[in-house]
Amino acid sequence: MESVQAIKQRFEIIGNDQKLNRAVEKAIQVAPTDISVLVTGESGVGKESIPKIIHALSHRKHGKYIAVNCGAIPEGTIDSELFGHEKGAFTGATNTREGYFEVADGGTIFLDEVGELPLTTQVRLLRVLENGEFIKVGSSQVQKTNVRIVAATNVNMFDAIEKGKFREDLYYRLSTVEIMLPPLRERKEDIHLLFRKFSSDFAHKYKMPPIKLDDDAVVLLQKYRWGGNIRQLRNVAEQISVLEANRNITLASLTGYLPQEGSNLPAVVRDKKPESDFSNEREILYKVLFDMRGDLNDLKKLTMELMQNGNSSKVQETNKGLIQRIYGQEENHREFEELPRNTEMYAPQKVNRPEPVVEHDDDDDDDDHYLFAEAVEEEETLRLDEKEIELIKKALERNKGKRKAAADELGISERTLYRKIKQYDL
Repeated sequence: MESVQAIKQRFEIIGNDQKLNRAVEKAIQVAPTDISVLVTGESGVGKESIPKIIHALSHRKHGKYIAVNCGAIPEGTIDSELFGHEKGAFTGATNTREGYFEVADGGTIFLDEVGELPLTTQVRLLRVLENGEFIKVGSSQVQKTNVRIVAATNVNMFDAIEKGKFREDLYYRLSTVEIMLPPLRERKEDIHLLFRKFSSDFAHKYKMPPIKLDDDAVVLLQKYRWGGNIRQLRNVAEQISVLEANRNITLASLTGYLPQEGSNLPAVVRDKKPESDFSNEREILYKVLFDMRGDLNDLKKLTMELMQNGNSSKVQETNKGLIQRIYGQEENHREFEELPRNTEMYAPQKVNRPEPVVEHDDDDDDDDHYLFAEAVEEEETLRLDEKEIELIKKALERNKGKRKAAADELGISERTLYRKIKQYDL
């Protein structure tokens, strides 16, 4: 059995981290068997090296080795890719096709991003793992295959199982032995070694002198989080190799190639912020509309009680809280209190005219009789922006001018609230 150091040199694995060495050691130990292996770790840590080691050291090394990226194959065609299909099985199937499990018979299949497999494909894969059987798409004939499966994933499988996205029985069949590769930020001593290796490779590729880091730049390199792991480190080394005329890289030069912590995500992800603001604005509009509908219903109820009762003071006393909530402002409340005490109002009759006709006593003043009808009409035609201004003012008053607290109460972001304050000149 070859040593860990010899295997790392053979497969160009750079680093002396204890966890890395343990992962390579486990790969060497399981290689002579046919045990299924699941390689786990973050994206970019080099999980594809482990299946190659296992295949090269197994009795299947003369058989085929096929690597399949499960996340890159569309859901509608992945069954055909893995298990093959019969002629006419679906539109475009003009010929019978062998799948990867049939082609790799006697060899090894590496299923990268296995956590992305559709549930229907997971059922088929489970059958292959249990008894080596599979059925082509569009066929009823059971076929046999003798392949070893090594899978890899960067997702938390237990979360995926809990959410119903991955079968628990398939997980335990795949992970007879689990090999975990550590992220680059946990291999600080290996970071500079990897950078030097990449720098040397790119110098040879682009026919230019290799770059070198000064001491301060090395410290920054080791302290950086490296969210993209080895893939990101390689990318940075290539950028510097191509773009820097001065081959001695200082701390200032290196800083320009490293995204700030917490902002090293693609721009397309950051661009979702306006979409979030739009969602918040939509929520507050819905809230305003529902509140307006509730106020209208309350006004109709209050008006109906006045029509039926005819005693405004009694209705006011009974619905004191409702009146205060609807009118809010003192002047509106006073206008309600100044209604005649013995005014009698009758429900309007339904007639086929554009405007409703309200019957009333000739002895009373017309303005008194139509006061409530006008209030209802005014509420129904209330503009949306006026209602929004009222809500924002009340929220700011309730929270003593604190915008963050007011925004939380309104269900919008503080940025959106600030924009509304400027828009309405509050």
